[in-house]
Amino acid sequence: MFALMQRYYENIDRDTFDQDLDEKDVAIVARDRDDGSVGGFSTQVIYHQRIGNTIVHVLFSGDTIVDRRYWGDNPLAQIWGRLALSLIDQFPHDQLYWFLISKGYKTYRFLPVFFREFYPRYDRPTPPWAHTLISEIASARFGQQFCASTGILQATVQSCRLRRTVAELTSHRLKNPHLAYFNRVNPGHINGDELCCIAPLSRENFRRSAFQVIGQLISAEQSPIHAPCVSTAASRERESGTQ
Repeated sequence: MFALMQRYYENIDRDTFDQDLDEKDVAIVARDRDDGSVGGFSTQVIYHQRIGNTIVHVLFSGDTIVDRRYWGDNPLAQIWGRLALSLIDQFPHDQLYWFLISKGYKTYRFLPVFFREFYPRYDRPTPPWAHTLISEIASARFGQQFCASTGILQATVQSCRLRRTVAELTSHRLKNPHLAYFNRVNPGHINGDELCCIAPLSRENFRRSAFQVIGQLISAEQSPIHAPCVSTAASRERESGTQ
């Protein structure tokens, strides 16, 4: 997993990677069917936070990368969607949100593909409730690194950034209004700045295109990648004999 990160990110070190992984509850890992190599992974943490007088549940995605060979058929999107749906069923009457930080357009692009309502976005202003959620969650996680006026998690000298050839916003891609908006509001993404975003997690908020992605089963015969496995912190402890 770390080797895959190194291929696509600059300024990444093993200690920071390990700290991020140790903090997470779940790691979704996709492996190549033939040689078992890691073709992609995404780390996730699920927690709750008090916002005003309300307790909200937050799904936060950490380190995420998919090898270029599988960009056309991303298995992580499918399994992440199933994880999100399982959380919706686990908290049917509670407020549940996906908190996403995007340093590349490929990550931000998931929002309009998966969700009817998400913020920030090009075609409508961010309402006060969403602005408050973004500010409260980002400030609690990142402190002064988060700028509330811009909604940007500002890169530091220790921050990693995508390699220049990984997520270039060409003139053709900028014809997409969602990507043009991302480029406009996060001009420092090339240096590692991250746009903080929120999306309500509910079945009603999933677009038809999201269910099409989630419902496309990947079998050994259909894909060069094994269906991704989910590894939790608890299972890692059991495997290491600490439970």
